Amino acid sequence: MTPRCLCILGATGSIGESTLDVVRRHPERFQVYALSAHSRMERLAELAAQTGAKLVAVPDDAARLRFIAAWPASGIPLPEILLGPEALEACASADQVDTVMAAIVGAAGLPSALAAARAGKRVLLANKEALVAAGGLFMQAVRDTGAELLPIDSEHNAIFQCLPQTDKAFAPHMPAPGVRRLLLTASGGPFRTLPIEQLAQVTPDQACAHPNWEMGRKISVDSATMLNKGLEVIEAHWLFAMPPDRIQVVIHPQSMVHSMVEYDDGSILAQLGQPDMRTPIAYGLGFPERIDSGVGLLDLATLGRLDFEPPDLQRFPCLALSFQALRSGQDACIVLNAANEVAVAGFLAQRLPFTGITRCIEESLSHFQSRAHPVDALDAILDLDAQVRRYVAGRAGR
Repeated sequence: MTPRCLCILGATGSIGESTLDVVRRHPERFQVYALSAHSRMERLAELAAQTGAKLVAVPDDAARLRFIAAWPASGIPLPEILLGPEALEACASADQVDTVMAAIVGAAGLPSALAAARAGKRVLLANKEALVAAGGLFMQAVRDTGAELLPIDSEHNAIFQCLPQTDKAFAPHMPAPGVRRLLLTASGGPFRTLPIEQLAQVTPDQACAHPNWEMGRKISVDSATMLNKGLEVIEAHWLFAMPPDRIQVVIHPQSMVHSMVEYDDGSILAQLGQPDMRTPIAYGLGFPERIDSGVGLLDLATLGRLDFEPPDLQRFPCLALSFQALRSGQDACIVLNAANEVAVAGFLAQRLPFTGITRCIEESLSHFQSRAHPVDALDAILDLDAQVRRYVAGRAGR
């Protein structure tokens, strides 16, 4: 068996670390060629030495010096070190690489994920913004090059597993035949039952204390607002060519049913499993085979019950705003995402109350609504993204 050659973008984040955990279990199947990180240079050096990576991407020369200083003094040769945003694209499109884990959080991960698709790689997509901000452009690149696109978000991975099976990932132009609806599950986050009038006083630490998943702080806040689920609705629209009115969100506090597909005959297929990202990562790495992920057994008898309820849009207005943006078009989705990223950063820095995140998104959607923004190219997408960030940055402290 010839090992698959991997590039892991965002190697020191939770998805990157989980990917490497799965890879270590299958040394005969995978080898790591390239890694990237934004700030944790000491950990990146440790991972590069452990995996024998030949290439690393870091943001600037200061990061390069930190990486070199952290390199183990054991005679292991340094990998080639590339600098800047272009380094991410170079790693993702390197000839030696056949599989790219796109796990950089935020719009910063868009150009490299797109570069991987344009290079015809197997793209394991854990970066929401590639589809939220550039769904049409990204999916067309996948179709044009014959790249394989495998969603790693647990919800989209679950849907992919429940759709009619194929031995090759695909980028459809229309919904799969016989499918009536996609049902995206959501835990409801840490504030599912908190009195709504108390939301304005919650702290960043409270918002980041997810009841089921261990995630980074930004995505944890997105889960608390359910903006994260809204972004997933937009992703599902592009991944599965599904109209917005055929995508439904249901609250499922146990996070054991990761999502469902309803068929025209009334059948609903669900994918269940522990709330552990190694399951979808292993599915993407091994597809179409299934490989060991290291995830333990799910004891349904101990679990006892599975609860479902509709989302409260008064409690989670960001979910309604996401559907609104999807129906408005790609430019509104770019505005939604960029405004949220800046607002969440303001909340985490305690410059903005939790409820201010919604306000910033609403004001941004209204402000940019009447402006014409052709967003059919990467430069145009990034330009609109930058405009929105500047607008919100000037208002997020109010």
